[in-house]
Amino acid sequence: MKIHEYQAKELLREYGIPVPRGRSAATPEEARCATEELSGKVIIKAQIHSGGRGKGGGVKPASSPEEAFTVSEKILGMQLVTHQTGPGGKEVRRVLVEESAAVQRELYLSLLVDRSQKRECVVFMASEAGGMEIETVAAESPGKIVSCAIHPVVGFSPFQARKLAAALRLNAEQRKIFTDIVRNLYRLFLDKDCSLVEINPLAITADGRLLALDAKLDFDDDGLYRHPEIKGMRDQAEEAPLEVEAKNASVNYIKLEGNVGCMVNGAGLAMTTMDMIKMAGGEPANFLDVGGGASPEQIEKAFKILTSDSHVKCILVNIFGGILRCDRVSAGLIQAAKNIEMKLPMVVRLQGTNVDEGRKMLNESGLRFTVAEGLYEAAQKAVFLVM
Repeated sequence: MKIHEYQAKELLREYGIPVPRGRSAATPEEARCATEELSGKVIIKAQIHSGGRGKGGGVKPASSPEEAFTVSEKILGMQLVTHQTGPGGKEVRRVLVEESAAVQRELYLSLLVDRSQKRECVVFMASEAGGMEIETVAAESPGKIVSCAIHPVVGFSPFQARKLAAALRLNAEQRKIFTDIVRNLYRLFLDKDCSLVEINPLAITADGRLLALDAKLDFDDDGLYRHPEIKGMRDQAEEAPLEVEAKNASVNYIKLEGNVGCMVNGAGLAMTTMDMIKMAGGEPANFLDVGGGASPEQIEKAFKILTSDSHVKCILVNIFGGILRCDRVSAGLIQAAKNIEMKLPMVVRLQGTNVDEGRKMLNESGLRFTVAEGLYEAAQKAVFLVM
């Protein structure tokens, strides 16, 4: 789960990490009042779940309350297009009004889970090339990035912060502040079940202070049940509508760019199914895992999600019947196809418990099911039907 920058900074402030003074605003008048409270030059920042907001025109300075009103009036309601939003962009519904800071240097600092076999632990990453996209730095100047792994048993040690501080060429006073920032970031990461904490840039101001000028926090969805206060920060308007609908239906769904809709039980089998579609010359329209014990109602909801995507021209259902028996799957498919008046062609591949009964039910249903035995055969038939 992602949250907005203003929400991320509230959490950073709660954990003792220095951030500029600021206030979120949903209207130009609120932005004007916030600027009056801050008593000085401010930065107006569009709040959407995307990087590159400045390049897209979503970050602007203002020198007075009146100018803040005018600037925020232009930003609020705009469709902000960045390299992460796609060509359609995202509507800006809120801005962050924040005091301007005199920046001397910009650093990068993040904390994430490194899942590689070499580490399999939480890792700090830091760089003197703050303000840039870290992917660009890694590709063009990998030597500018330093990392520090935190052993899950030992935990954080101050010497690790000193190692990062030395690489960032901080002076003695700044190193003390930086050590506190790193320690508190690690505490935040663990306390809130984060999957990513990123400060870019971590600025050194003209008077030598360290300030988190921008912040990004992502959370592990599986840990949200422990954090209702974090779950309450979710902004569903920032998420893909079909993915929101899928979450509400307890279905694992990710929209892709192809035209062959997939409905599979099991994440590994779903990935394999998408690979087979690619090998057959097609493009999967989604990842969709209905889980091992899906009910006919869940199958119907999954179909509604697939058919709501106008790019889907054919649906490939690939089910291995274990806990979810093949005859039960067939009953759910038939019920769903009738209830939603399915018009798209469907290729169904069933294997496992009660597979013969399941295939018989589909063949005798009188509906537009194409039954396949092998997975690659099913993928080929699905790709053929969309050509």
